[in-house]
Amino acid sequence: MNSDLKEINKFNNLAQKWWDTAGELKTLHHINPTRLEFIKSQVSLSNQLVLDVGCGGGILSEALSQQGAQVTGIDLAPQAIEIAKLHLYETNLNITYQCEDIKDFAEKNSEKFDIVTCLELLEHVPDPEYIIEYCSAILKPEGVAFFSTLNRNLTSYLLGVIAAEYLLKIVPRGTHDYAKFIKPSELNKLLMRHNLQILAISGIGYNPITASGYLTSKVNVNYILCCKKIKSNA
Repeated sequence: MNSDLKEINKFNNLAQKWWDTAGELKTLHHINPTRLEFIKSQVSLSNQLVLDVGCGGGILSEALSQQGAQVTGIDLAPQAIEIAKLHLYETNLNITYQCEDIKDFAEKNSEKFDIVTCLELLEHVPDPEYIIEYCSAILKPEGVAFFSTLNRNLTSYLLGVIAAEYLLKIVPRGTHDYAKFIKPSELNKLLMRHNLQILAISGIGYNPITASGYLTSKVNVNYILCCKKIKSNA
């Protein structure tokens, strides 16, 4: 299992706040329309089998479902999964949530899904390649995966950690570990090892005044990418 108990506990402790749009996780709500905008620019979601890896309380999962996708969400934080399930009583969406490690899930769902989303997760796990490997295993041939994370450089440290956590306080203090940020070139190497070819990449900017996200050509802080599962050369 590729997990950090400290990270799981961190998000378990925030479980009751997942759907508080003015609470500690409000920035996820603010940037979610932007994440969805990028996803929709690359794929049609209607009637597609989608797996949301690291779904948390279901913010992205619900947005995907509202676009007509058949969504399954998995996460290792049991309290977050329970909150996600409870929120379905308010939205009446048809989403399956499971508290399960991605490796175990992949062994039962090899090449089953059309689309995999894995957003804001890679920087919270000990081994990002473990996640990428099994995301690829779950995808159908020619399937599409989306990953988002933070670039590793001085700008991302100043904006993603110092400004976001300590000055503007738009995310909880201790949310990010700069050492776990991933440069796009590093992520590309990991993706290629598992037959995933980048199709598109975009930065995700954030305006704290309007409390909204936007897509940008600059990928020096937060970025999101789309990749396709290609045939192995082996």
